[in-house]
Amino acid sequence: MPIVVNLDIMLVKRQMKSKDLAEIIGITTANLSILKSGKAKAVRFSTLEAICKALNCQPSDILEYIED
Repeated sequence: MPIVVNLDIMLVKRQMKSKDLAEIIGITTANLSILKSGKAKAVRFSTLEAICKALNCQPSDILEYIED
């Protein structure tokens, strides 16, 4: 898939655990895990906004396009 999710990298940079982020943004740890693994088919803008707010970052810090 040409869209790569770099959420793990941002979590390390912000010294935050997945469990804490999931709690802050109001989703389950299972759904966050699906997103982190790149297996999610879609991401709501409200979820992306909440992640960016919690991690103090831009969407481009989390999502990256890499051509096949």
